[in-house]
Amino acid sequence: MNPQQNSSTDNFFSPQGPLNDCLNNYQLRTEQVEMAKSVSNAIKDKESLVIEAGTGVGKTFAYLYPSLLKGGRVVISTATKNLQDQLFFNDIPKIREALKISVKVNILKGRANYICKLRMENTNQEGMFFNKNDAKYLHLIKAFSDNSDSGEVSEISKIPENSAIWPMVTSTKENCLGQDCEFYKNCFLVKARKEALESEVLIVNHHLFFADFVLKDAELSEILPKANTVIFDEAHQVPLVASFFLGEFISSSQIINLIQDCQQSFIKYPDTIKILDSLAKDLQENIFELKALISPSSVRLNINKLQDYDAFKETYKTLIAKLDLLETILSKHAEDNAESQKLFDRATELTIKLNSWLKRDNQNDIYWLEVFARTIQFNATPISVAEQFNKFQKKADSAWIFTSATLSINGSFDHFTSLLGLKKSRTQYLQSPFNYSENAFLYVPKEIPDPKDELFNLVLVKKALPLIRAAKGRAFILATSLKSMEEIGALLKDEFEKNKIDYPVITQGEGPKNDLLNQFKKHGNAVLIGSLSFWEGIDVRGSTLSLVIIDKLPFQSPGDPVFESKIKLLTEEGTNAFMSMQLPEAIIRLKQGVGRLIRDDHDKGVMVICDRRIIEKSYGMKIWKSLPSFKRTRSESAVINFLEEL
Repeated sequence: MNPQQNSSTDNFFSPQGPLNDCLNNYQLRTEQVEMAKSVSNAIKDKESLVIEAGTGVGKTFAYLYPSLLKGGRVVISTATKNLQDQLFFNDIPKIREALKISVKVNILKGRANYICKLRMENTNQEGMFFNKNDAKYLHLIKAFSDNSDSGEVSEISKIPENSAIWPMVTSTKENCLGQDCEFYKNCFLVKARKEALESEVLIVNHHLFFADFVLKDAELSEILPKANTVIFDEAHQVPLVASFFLGEFISSSQIINLIQDCQQSFIKYPDTIKILDSLAKDLQENIFELKALISPSSVRLNINKLQDYDAFKETYKTLIAKLDLLETILSKHAEDNAESQKLFDRATELTIKLNSWLKRDNQNDIYWLEVFARTIQFNATPISVAEQFNKFQKKADSAWIFTSATLSINGSFDHFTSLLGLKKSRTQYLQSPFNYSENAFLYVPKEIPDPKDELFNLVLVKKALPLIRAAKGRAFILATSLKSMEEIGALLKDEFEKNKIDYPVITQGEGPKNDLLNQFKKHGNAVLIGSLSFWEGIDVRGSTLSLVIIDKLPFQSPGDPVFESKIKLLTEEGTNAFMSMQLPEAIIRLKQGVGRLIRDDHDKGVMVICDRRIIEKSYGMKIWKSLPSFKRTRSESAVINFLEEL
């Protein structure tokens, strides 16, 4: 960056600058200014930049300022739809106001976020409802569709998110007819995508980025090559999302959805419907049999670990045979119309993918399955996405910015860059401007048993009780598994009852995530217990949260099929899998959890890690050095005194 550009950046972020005029309670952050300059240089030189910006740096404005100022198309990928909305409705308007520029900004979400007029009309005509509410919901959706410009389902607040009506009125890549659809000219999704193509700043999420760009959705293929700048916010999630979408997956839900779409499409053909109804029943039974061969009911499992693989294989082949029969039926109608052709193509594609999965065609993939409450998903996940992602990145002549508060391990970015093949990327570490040493304690309790001890959760709750009392509630307890979360929740409620403590206890699963957070904030003295979904993306500022308790170091379960296969491969190569993969992954997850405590300059509190391995194990020092500069203690009394004064 030349001196003039530096001066411009310094002026923009100064206490007397234009950003200050557009924000309430603006504070100059030297780290934010430094990041803005680094991003500006990366954009100018079309470089790849990996930058960790600690909590409070203000990374969003730091990358928005140079990317909007430089002009050209900017693609910003975020972790969630909520963050997309935050950028679109709050952050970018403020930057535009400060810069006094007009920039066309659009937000693009996945197909399931837009009403499909064809499927809505078909559902309305056929009247295929699961319960009495569906008809009422459909009436609301149709009324909304007739008067909406966007067709976004999020704008219909009166219908539950998990309602069975949504799949009946939205499309998937498989059942969308594209230009052959009679509603194509007025399609909400098509409109959103056309606006995306015309935008100067496009906001997507990681899942959509890889689902539509990497898998080369024809209608979106023009967007990325024309981007001057590609920004990944919350970039620590990118390797996992990329590995999922760069692989292959088929679910039993896709099969069931296909047969249901066939039944809907051929309702005017009684003979065909009779066959389809019988086939639908057979497929449902077949899927049930497959689930019964896998134990327990909810599991991620390498197919090599199946107890009765031969029985599974035969049942799986029967499933393929049923799909072959469906394909034969559909072939007779394929030329009737575009919808029938699409159904036939879907059946053919599913059959090919199922055969490929069973044969394990690609030696560079890990073949595994996951069982949910109602579906089985068959997955082929790449061992590494580094080469694929690197090639993909090089095709776009753009600057690439990867940023998050959790990308480095003790200042090193080697783990993250190796996962994505970012060998030539510049890296930068910017620590949080918050005064952790004055405002926060990091406390590891004494006399805490080994995490594997059967009494661990009971001891944890006993140790937590005086701290919760001192904090007057106002606490998060973050568990590394749903099982631990449930047990800790039950034990804590028992202790509260025994000791006549009346702080509200809120447990993950009792309602939607945002509702639980709102309850927590409203009470002002509650204890919220959550699992890994509450370790990131949660922002509770002020005195409402003063205590965060983490049960264990968040090491990945060694039984996870993808993780297990990678460990095995690294070990076979002579690499220390624990130090090169298990520990770095755990540190990044831990940093996310730790980041829930201090969210503002004035926040104060105590972070408790109930895992003695951070003290006793040789690798503990690496974990310590990767965390913010807390005041560290093992003194319970010091922590209680601190909390009581808050």
